Amino acid sequence: MTITKRVSKNGDISYRIKVSMGYTYDGKQKIKSMTYKPDPNLTVKQAEKEAYKQGIIFEEKCKSGKVAERRIKFQALAEEYLEFIEKTNKLKCSSLVRLKNFRERTYEALGNIYIDKLTRNHIQNFIFSLSEPGVNKRTGKGLSQKTQKHYISFISNVMNYAILQDYIKDSPCHHISVVKTNKDEELVYTLEETQKLLNEINDKANIDYKVFFSILPHCGMRRGEVLGLEYDDINFITGEVTISRTSNYRNSETGVYTDTPKTKNSFRKIFLPDDVLNLILELKKSQTIKAKKCGDSWHKTNRLFVTWNGEPMHPNTPYTWLKRFCKKESIPFKGLKAFRHFFATQAIQSGVDIKTVSSMMGHAQTSTTLNTYTHAIKQSNINGFNTVANLISNKDHGKDLAH
Repeated sequence: MTITKRVSKNGDISYRIKVSMGYTYDGKQKIKSMTYKPDPNLTVKQAEKEAYKQGIIFEEKCKSGKVAERRIKFQALAEEYLEFIEKTNKLKCSSLVRLKNFRERTYEALGNIYIDKLTRNHIQNFIFSLSEPGVNKRTGKGLSQKTQKHYISFISNVMNYAILQDYIKDSPCHHISVVKTNKDEELVYTLEETQKLLNEINDKANIDYKVFFSILPHCGMRRGEVLGLEYDDINFITGEVTISRTSNYRNSETGVYTDTPKTKNSFRKIFLPDDVLNLILELKKSQTIKAKKCGDSWHKTNRLFVTWNGEPMHPNTPYTWLKRFCKKESIPFKGLKAFRHFFATQAIQSGVDIKTVSSMMGHAQTSTTLNTYTHAIKQSNINGFNTVANLISNKDHGKDLAH
């Protein structure tokens, strides 16, 4: 406990009493304080003695939990939490961006509620509202179960931070339910569609898009992983490619930024065939010519996919280009992720074991591969049974001929 005497400009005396309540998990000292103003009729010694007495009483109240907790609204606390994890690098940049994207809807529903008044019902009703039609502006549907869970995690993280900062004692985020939604079927390009699309792109597209859309179906990389590739990541002799970064977009203020891959398993090596490697070398020659034309305006990023002046390509550019190209050529448009699903599906149906496919895809767990590509696994099983059946049938047929 510390007691500090203060004298105002007009001569009034007061005492600032501070009590230490330990330290937060980030090393900050937790302080509770009060101001004591003595009776003007007391002598200096009497005032000091009374201030010390009030300090003892205040300290006892603090230790016993009888002093009212500091009050703060959810929005203010959430901003404090986000600022803290940003300064301390508690999360990778992409994860922090995702959390910040949850603010608008959450603040609209819970932002003005004091955290000590925030109840489980407040949170549960908010999560229920996320599943209502029209919440997702892109699809016109409600938000998926996965996204609902992300919102719960965001609120829970903020409330856990409140506990650590001594704002509240318990979190109301227990046993929050999500609304089950029908999961949209993943779009996958068939082998014939992929071959036709690649042929059209190779005939009519610029070298940038020839390379980009040749890489996707050959290795199942994520969009950000492809855009993050640099020439030094590629061994043009062995065909080995190291995946160690992603290129993403945050907002107009931050723009395109570089981050690490999604999970630890996403740091991996893949292999590209010679025809794709040759296209990449062609792209490099094209960029060398562009760089000479741009002169000092050229940004030396060493990236494969760049804008006219060498800066990293915007992550939405390939998606937008493909959508327009497919419409012009009357080809079904299924998005960029359909190529990743194509790669995994073809690998599984060709007999590659799940653990290997999971490693090639950069999944954190094999169960992710199993759950995502159930259709391919089922078809692979059917093919396996048919293969055995054909072998048996042919064997029996051979015996008949022998007789």
